[in-house]
Amino acid sequence: MSIKTNNRPPARERLLEAAGELFYQEGVHTVGIDRVIARSGVAKATLYTSFGSKEELIRAYLTERHSQWERRIEQKLAEGYDTPREKLLAVFDVLGEWYAEPGFRGCAMVNASAEARPGSPVEQASDEGRAWVRNLFAKLATEAGADDPERLAEQLIILYDGSTVAARMDRNPEAAAIARSVAEITVDAAIKPPKRRARQAKS
Repeated sequence: MSIKTNNRPPARERLLEAAGELFYQEGVHTVGIDRVIARSGVAKATLYTSFGSKEELIRAYLTERHSQWERRIEQKLAEGYDTPREKLLAVFDVLGEWYAEPGFRGCAMVNASAEARPGSPVEQASDEGRAWVRNLFAKLATEAGADDPERLAEQLIILYDGSTVAARMDRNPEAAAIARSVAEITVDAAIKPPKRRARQAKS
């Protein structure tokens, strides 16, 4: 006698997958709970048992999407870039790959937080995601020997955000390459050459 096995993913996973597809393509405020339920094939009661509210579902969607983005950047940086400077610029290479994807519709966190309530779970998830990017830039800037790592990180965040908006609004994946060229000038201006650093240490 054969035993039937259920190979379907767990209900929570199916809900997140359905929400991820719909929220990113159409917007978290446009898509209602009923459409997520219909796409996932999960009962409404299960959605509320798993997440409690639509707002918490959006938070989970943003958190999962950011986790995927973290892994993507970390994998890119592990490919063999020799210096922190190269890793700083490699972040913009990842952006270029992302912008060129057929389903690109901008930053999910920017899109979702545009209408989020102050202090809401959606805003909190967006803040956490942005903090990770800022900390990554600051860490690499410190390792690269920047005079002011925090300031360099803020400058790179502006290029990061600006190119993402331009890529979406202008439908121009080359925005990442343009931002990278500006980032290269900005990074080099912020990093002390070894000889200059040694002279300043002696003075």
